Amino acid sequence: MGMQQFKQFFKAGLILWYLLKWTVLAIPVALVTGSIVAFFLWLLDGVTQYRWQHMWLLYLLPVAGVAIHFLYKVLGKDAERGNNLIIDEIHEPGGGVPLRMAPLVLVATLITHLFGGSAGREGTAVQIGGSMAGGIGKLLKLSAADTRIVLMMGIAAGFGAVFGTPVAGAVFAIEVLVFRKLQFDALVPCLIAGFMGDIVCTAWGIHHTHYLVSFHSGSSVFLHFNLLMLVKAAIAGALFGLCAWLFIYLSHNVKALSLKYIPVQWLIPVVGGCLIIGLAWLVGTTDYLGLGVTSQDPHGISIVNAFHGHGVTY
Repeated sequence: MGMQQFKQFFKAGLILWYLLKWTVLAIPVALVTGSIVAFFLWLLDGVTQYRWQHMWLLYLLPVAGVAIHFLYKVLGKDAERGNNLIIDEIHEPGGGVPLRMAPLVLVATLITHLFGGSAGREGTAVQIGGSMAGGIGKLLKLSAADTRIVLMMGIAAGFGAVFGTPVAGAVFAIEVLVFRKLQFDALVPCLIAGFMGDIVCTAWGIHHTHYLVSFHSGSSVFLHFNLLMLVKAAIAGALFGLCAWLFIYLSHNVKALSLKYIPVQWLIPVVGGCLIIGLAWLVGTTDYLGLGVTSQDPHGISIVNAFHGHGVTY
């Protein structure tokens, strides 16, 4: 065997070992994360259906907010930092991501939705994945570098499982959570974990929402080029980015103002809950409560109905 052949054989061996190593590590991360996310989605659907049948629960939202506040104060410790803690551990591994984060965020999100609050699924799934991956990393006594990638795998598995979008989960893990510098050595492990997490979640019988975009019959989606539609999509993308920026800006400022003008912290969720109740009365509908993906009224305001012509008004 010549030196050139030996080098090629050695490189092939390293690639094979790399794939085998991260596939083996992805299995427990995806199994645990995908299963807990499936359980979370099943419970989330249950509490949403229950709230639709008992709309008076909305008036207890301020009380629920206080309960969540003290739940984190008593049991949360570092878990109270949520996604920020996972991001910090990816950048500079330190105390690790506590296992208590997963049950706490799961219970808090379910309480929020039961009483009419709006909380996204992605944050819950990311914290579940990060918490479980962190626990597995500690159990296997992984190095700091491997722990960083395992945490990203947990995020990819959680995101991919909760939405049924494994590729988006992998991109989210390496791009959104690793600022300025993309960690491409984590791309393949995150893809493996994202796909496995999605497979595990759906294996439990969870069916994700499908958003159907209808095309004219006889037209080819891949070959047809519509310049006007491309321009519209570009403008829409810019507007979506501005909306996201505005949301982040307002979130930070609302939090800062709340801490400044409401000195008693447990009163902050009370004020927030009262504002949600007032807004529901102001707009005259409860369709904006909860996830907003579907509504109690089949013809109500929801994300699903927004995909149909005239399904949602301005």
